[in-house]
Amino acid sequence: MGRSKEFDKERVLHQAMLVFWEKGYDAASIPDLLKAMGLSRSSLYETFVDKETLYMEAILHYKKIRQYKRNLLLGASSAKEGIRQYFEQHIASALDEDLPKGCMITNATMGFDSPDERLRQFIRDSFEELEQSFYELLSKGQQTGEIDSRKDIKVLAHLLLNLNYSINVVSKVKADKKLMEDMVGTLIEML
Repeated sequence: MGRSKEFDKERVLHQAMLVFWEKGYDAASIPDLLKAMGLSRSSLYETFVDKETLYMEAILHYKKIRQYKRNLLLGASSAKEGIRQYFEQHIASALDEDLPKGCMITNATMGFDSPDERLRQFIRDSFEELEQSFYELLSKGQQTGEIDSRKDIKVLAHLLLNLNYSINVVSKVKADKKLMEDMVGTLIEML
């Protein structure tokens, strides 16, 4: 009879996520992960199989805990207000001193030449899902008359996607919250 696991899988996965988020896949060593997770090597491998599987599970965990931002877009009663609320939370998250800088998915994107097709597909899907959420909210705004019907919302959705990921990158070197908020405000005025 095997021993039962004596740890909270969500907690240790969260700790692994923080290590990968801060260091990236390649620089996060097994000893780094074991220390942060408080696990033995055998427990790590019994539970997560290998480092690649742990990384994918950590990214999925990250996406799950960040879903609240996407929900702001999905549940918005106003397109402009939904976009404003989304970016307020996004900027706060990108600049949060208690977390690694930027965004874990953005950081993973920087190593997009990874041979792991699952990771590459996950990143593509994440980008497409966010862009689609922006598009649907902009479409709703056009239907209500809040967004000018002559605006190309496909292009605007792509612009919002780019703004989202550029904030993640720029926040690592220039953490100017006011400038980021002003930029979002200017973009919303253009809608």
